[in-house]
Amino acid sequence: MILLLSCEHFGNKIPEEFAYLFAPDRGVLQTHRAYDLGAESLFKELIPLSKKHFHYPYSRLFIELNRSLHHPKLFSEFTKPLTKEKKEILVNSYYLPYRNKVEMEIAQLIKQHGEVLHLSVHSFTPVLNGKIRNAHIGLLYDPKRSSEKVFAKQFKIEIQKENPQLHVRFNYPYLGTADGFTTYLRKQFPIGYSGIELEVKNDKITKKLNTQVFNSILHLVSTSEI
Repeated sequence: MILLLSCEHFGNKIPEEFAYLFAPDRGVLQTHRAYDLGAESLFKELIPLSKKHFHYPYSRLFIELNRSLHHPKLFSEFTKPLTKEKKEILVNSYYLPYRNKVEMEIAQLIKQHGEVLHLSVHSFTPVLNGKIRNAHIGLLYDPKRSSEKVFAKQFKIEIQKENPQLHVRFNYPYLGTADGFTTYLRKQFPIGYSGIELEVKNDKITKKLNTQVFNSILHLVSTSEI
């Protein structure tokens, strides 16, 4: 299967013209609130497996690419006070160009190959709001889409061959059908598109784990098992 790779929470940069918004609390940009810690290294590890790959360098606190335009958390407390005109700049100059580029590439790959697997790379914090997350890896997908369900089950088998100690859960720590980029793309491409969000606990991301994930996905995309 053709693999398209993306990482919406790759970076924590802020465009220079908007840097003043974060002046009162620059430290927040070094935290998991700003971006997915460790996701960059895992994403880069997987690039050789992909036909196309995309990453977004700016912080989700600037504008949240993994939310729909109507979502209340599209803008953070740092950008919500902006005027309507300024918010439109964020949407039209940063949010839409990235999402449109990925969407157009998926359309092209489906046209050329009939189907595409979109793997969106993320990490999650071990503790959120005082609650410990009980997993090493989460696979978010739509249970109603058989291709996504098959990939998730096969990936769990493959990664646990690499490391039987890994605790892999489905649709955890979030639901794969919640508001997000893959959820949006499923609606645009009801046929030929499979969207999986790969979530890895950020304190478990190491070169060794990245290699184990690479090997697991390599096996799946190079066989007819998905």
